[in-house]
Parts: sequence; structure tokens; C-alpha cells
Amino acid sequence: MSHLSLPASGHRPARAQTLIDSHKRTIQYLRLSLTSACHMRCVYCRPDFHHNTADDLLTPIELENIVRHLVQDHGLRKVRLTGGDPTARGDLENIITRLARIDGIDDLAMTTNGLSLATRARAYADAGLMRVNLSLDSLDSAQFARMTGIDGLKCVLAGIEAAHDANLTPIKLNTVVLRGENEEQIPGLVRYASECDAAIRFIELMPMGPLASQWAERYVPASEVRARLDEIVTSWEPLPRGSDSAENFRAVLDDGRSVTIGFITPMSCNFCSACNRVRITSDGSLYPCLMDRPSGSLLAALRPRFDAELFDTILSEGLARKASEHPAQGFVTMTVIGG
Repeated sequence: MSHLSLPASGHRPARAQTLIDSHKRTIQYLRLSLTSACHMRCVYCRPDFHHNTADDLLTPIELENIVRHLVQDHGLRKVRLTGGDPTARGDLENIITRLARIDGIDDLAMTTNGLSLATRARAYADAGLMRVNLSLDSLDSAQFARMTGIDGLKCVLAGIEAAHDANLTPIKLNTVVLRGENEEQIPGLVRYASECDAAIRFIELMPMGPLASQWAERYVPASEVRARLDEIVTSWEPLPRGSDSAENFRAVLDDGRSVTIGFITPMSCNFCSACNRVRITSDGSLYPCLMDRPSGSLLAALRPRFDAELFDTILSEGLARKASEHPAQGFVTMTVIGG
């Protein structure tokens, strides 16, 4: 069974109880999906547009209650806002403001498609957002449109620049590599990351969502990505990993620039043993594992008012069912669970 144990360190409130799952992994990182809506239709993520109903969507107050409880009572330190795309919510700034005022959050970040950042990055930063990750699968406009379902590359590149200007840093670019699609883009994306002072992470395709049935043909292992990069990388310096999902390197390129390159390898070399995450979706479902089924709903503990004891019971039971490794195939589309 999972259990709540007192932390060894003294930097958390005395009443905070660390979340530990049934495999003795400490949970310190919440990935909070704000909506399943997104303006993109990435080929590996979503088959079509999908939106929450108004009744499904957790309210800003409910989201604040969740985060405040997990941070103050259970010592979580890192919160990432996901989707769909969080910017599809008109009340995003209100949500960020509410979460940013919670004492104890060391890292309040957001993963976004970047389409609206050119005009909203400063407002998000002013509300209290600390940094952003952006999806960028190609620097070719036609290919970008084919992969995302929208002709939005110029908007995303402008958003990256705006995020820098708003100091939403360090910026991380996420690239899912698909065989027969964007392998040739890999060196160019790394050069772009080095030029715009961003880190880049290459993510292995997972057998879930629209391409699950094509996974064997479309999957590109991280080893192949790295081999392609050897033509432009002159040296690789491993960086400390900790519980990071990416194996990161400080790479020096043949033009003298340096850049942080990460490889997220859920399929070729999973990092489940160091997983410190729990996921809550925009409808209150609890996902202890990205690729597994949900472990119940938290709605009963959120409505009509927040019930901390019931919340902890549902959470503890969910973590008790978290497997030592993710299953061979996922069960939901990424737009629902938020990565």
C-alpha cells in the first residue's frame, strides 16, 4: 500500500506528510491538466478536437484547493499546467495567479503549443508563471502544418521569442520524432535551440493515441536520434538526472555553440523507477501513471466543498495501485491526460 510518511528534511511545514507510492517512490511533482481542448491536432496526440463540457471542467477554486493541499500538506514542490493546451482556457491567468500565491511551490511551469504566447507571455509571467515548455516538431512550415493540423509555425516561433522576453525561462522545446516524417529536422531543431537559448528534448513516440496502431512503423528510438546528431555534435557532457524524465547532455556543436539536449525514452529505456509524478486531469480523474488507466476520480472530494480527508483516501488508494513500470500500451489520448 502507499502511505503518507513524515519527511526527513526540515524545509517543509511540520504537518506536511510526504506521498510515497507502493514501490517506495516519493511523489513531489503534480502535472495538472486544465482542459482537453487544444487548437492543434497533432497526429500523435489527438484524432480530432475534443473539449470538456462546462460541468466536467475543474474550476479555478477547485484547482487551487488541490494544489494548496498537495503543496502545504504533502510537500509537493513542482506543479506543471498541461492540457490539451492550458491557453485554451479563458481563465488561465486567474488560475496562475491563484496557484502562484501558494507558499511552497518552487516551480510553477506550463506546457503549451505556443500559439498564443506572442501576445500572452508577459501576462502569464506577471500572473506568476515561472517557465514554459513548448512543442516544436518541425521548422518547415508545410511539415509543421501537416503534423499539427494548423499553419502556425510563425506564431510558435514568435511565442518562443516572447517567452524569452518575459523571462519564462529556462525554455524547453519538446520534439516527438516520427519515422517517415521529421527525422531530417533533428539537426536543424538542435541548431535552432542553440541559437534561441533553449533546451531541446527529443521524445520517443509512445503506443497510445491516434498512432498506437502504427507505433512499430513510426517509432524512432533515442539512440537513432543521437546518432543523427553526431554529425553536428562534437562533444556530449552528461548532466545530473535526478528524477527528470529526460537524460540530459550539454552538447557542443560544430559551430561552437552549446545547447542542452535531452532524450525522453519511455520505450527504449524507461525511467519508471525514478518516477515522482502524479497526474490529475481537468475532470478530476487521478492518473498515477501516464500510460495506465485512471485510478478513480477526485470529484467527490472537491464538490460541493473540499474534503481533505476524502481527497487523501482517494489519492492513497490510487498510488497503491501504481505499477512498478508503465504498461506496454497506453489507454487514453495525450490531450486528455496532458503528458
